[in-house]
Amino acid sequence: MRRGTRFFALFSLLPLFACASAAPSTAALERRLDEVLAGAGGTVAVAYYDLGTGATVLRDARLSLHAASTMKVPVMLALFREVDRGALRRDQPVPVKNEFASIADGSAFALDPAEDGDPELYEALGDTRPLEELMRRMIVRSSNLATNLLIELARPERVMELMRTLGARDIRVLRGVEDEKAYEAGLNNTTTAYDLMLVLRAIAERRAVTPAASEAMLAILAAQEFKEKIPAGLPAGVAVANKTGDITGIHHDAAIVLPAGEPPYVLVVLTKGFADEAAANTLIAAVSRAVWEARRLQ
Repeated sequence: MRRGTRFFALFSLLPLFACASAAPSTAALERRLDEVLAGAGGTVAVAYYDLGTGATVLRDARLSLHAASTMKVPVMLALFREVDRGALRRDQPVPVKNEFASIADGSAFALDPAEDGDPELYEALGDTRPLEELMRRMIVRSSNLATNLLIELARPERVMELMRTLGARDIRVLRGVEDEKAYEAGLNNTTTAYDLMLVLRAIAERRAVTPAASEAMLAILAAQEFKEKIPAGLPAGVAVANKTGDITGIHHDAAIVLPAGEPPYVLVVLTKGFADEAAANTLIAAVSRAVWEARRLQ
């Protein structure tokens, strides 16, 4: 079975789990999670939600942190909403450029291909690429160039409006990436683990924008190429739809995990203050593994 087919076969089981116990025990999960976090060595925020039972575990989940590339998920949602409204088309050609205006003072800045997870897109400068391709690159390869092109179409105020309708009141999407003057002025995209959990839950439950759009977004997230965080803590073959985020001192992952024959769950792990990315990745994978193992005990 192909990866995409398998992913949706697993996700189609979701309604079967909706009648599970309304008051599940999370004791084993909380115990294992606290054991891992006790030696974290940095700031860690965690939000967990079981789509079958409603079980929820939160650790510093309302702590506001720099969103890094996790802000690309709200941008994707806003774009799909515009497609559903007829304001945009998935096959709409989008001009590819590398000059953007800082939200701090309007001055021009450009992105560095060497700092981008998708340097290939820079070969299209002066040409166009379809909207849907850019959305995939923004998520799957975490393309900064695609992000800055797309946020101009989505418009930050509309992104935030949509987040509020989903209950995500602490996510702040102000700008694209690498706007250094805005960064220095404190004009940053921020999020909480709790709000990212709400966003992914809405996608997983097919109520983010429309059911068809939610399925399309799940497919994009499932094609994620960066698997060194939450997916690394799971057994091989477990389907995951996730989005990572990394800048200096900030390393995040937000995922929908779909174990075969079991309720899917959302897990968000945000970190700050780790000495290097490898240490943060190891910690996030350890949290993921602890959650997986604890679910075996419930």
